[in-house]
Amino acid sequence: MEYKNGYNVKKSIGEVKIADDVIAIIAALAATEVKGVAKMCGNITNELVSKLGMQRLSKGVKITVGDESVSVDLALELDYGVNIPVVSEKVQDKVKSAIETMTGLAVAEVNVRIVGVAIDEE
Repeated sequence: MEYKNGYNVKKSIGEVKIADDVIAIIAALAATEVKGVAKMCGNITNELVSKLGMQRLSKGVKITVGDESVSVDLALELDYGVNIPVVSEKVQDKVKSAIETMTGLAVAEVNVRIVGVAIDEE
């Protein structure tokens, strides 16, 4: 198996191309599986798009594909009371592992930006 341009996989029977959106969805799903993550948060444009009914699973994820690796930027809202450094590290590990396992691409970095805290109102 050989990689070309970061996300093209050359094989003897053809080529497999992985869209950036697919990588972003994998990252978002992996991040939200970590206990303490309330939700993914996008920028203002993404928030408006989701309110118009066109919500995407990859909201709050930016993927940058380099020559030999992938960089991931996540914007998260965490549950109130969690240990932010611990949850952030778990998110980084889970996202890196999910992308590398499912796509075979190397993950150079997973940057986590905490943009809010979810407070349960009872």
